[in-house]
Amino acid sequence: MKKTIVILSIILVVILLSFVWFAFYNHTGNTTIEVPNQGTSSALPANDTLATTKDTIIATSNSFIKIDLLELPSLANDEVIIEHTGFRLVYNEKHEQAKWVAYEFTKAETLKKVDRTDDFRDDPKILTGSATSTDYKGSGFDRGHLAPAGDLSWSADAMSCSFFYSNMSPQKPSFNRGVWKKLEEQVRDWAKTYDTIYVVTGPVLEDSLPTIGENKVSIPKYYYKVILEYKSNVTKAIGFILPNKKSSFPLNKFIVSIDSVEQMTGIDFFHQLPDSIENKIEKSVCNACWGMN
Repeated sequence: MKKTIVILSIILVVILLSFVWFAFYNHTGNTTIEVPNQGTSSALPANDTLATTKDTIIATSNSFIKIDLLELPSLANDEVIIEHTGFRLVYNEKHEQAKWVAYEFTKAETLKKVDRTDDFRDDPKILTGSATSTDYKGSGFDRGHLAPAGDLSWSADAMSCSFFYSNMSPQKPSFNRGVWKKLEEQVRDWAKTYDTIYVVTGPVLEDSLPTIGENKVSIPKYYYKVILEYKSNVTKAIGFILPNKKSSFPLNKFIVSIDSVEQMTGIDFFHQLPDSIENKIEKSVCNACWGMN
């Protein structure tokens, strides 16, 4: 009889320990880690937080569908896509610069074949007329690339197209040649590491921005980049919002979720993804998944 009681007691203890372990695992597995605003290094309001969850990186083997032009955001009414070798864009006439520039970027395209051309010029495909050299001359601002020349050095035509004024935005020299350049280099490293990524970049355009030149080219306060890796075995995304000013902060201080960039810009990114995937990868971000600890 005593032996039976001892055995039953052991079984009961094992069952209780199993319940405790199960409850603890579920709690920690679903915990959201909120990263506080990084003071002056963040482009977002003080109450904005970034969430890192177990849904940030997704195995997509069972739902993978090859999607053409996955990098293109959703179009608003009357928007027209302008296509150049290596990238596509939507031009904002009011602000005299692109609303966004998007491109697929592969490892093969990181192999440099041509040098910079510096042939800045009007974009003939902008029927209303793009910004011009006169707008930037003497302004004190750099003609900052949106799609970087360094990402388009795989082709002479692509390199030349990168110098259309539709791909330029007024950037403070210390920003363009500093933290913005570092982010461009980081994106190239990711293309080498992940073989293929999808990039969308641009200015945060809003009313009442200061302007330069006769064509009143808006001077953005912030710029963004969103990057997607989409493969049969994994899908993940990361966003950045950077103020148009000099910064000594590391790039990980400017990481945000794709949802945060969408909220700030009003642009719907990667909308062609299945909703089940899009919703998960855009609501949070995993720094470690991109090597950005």
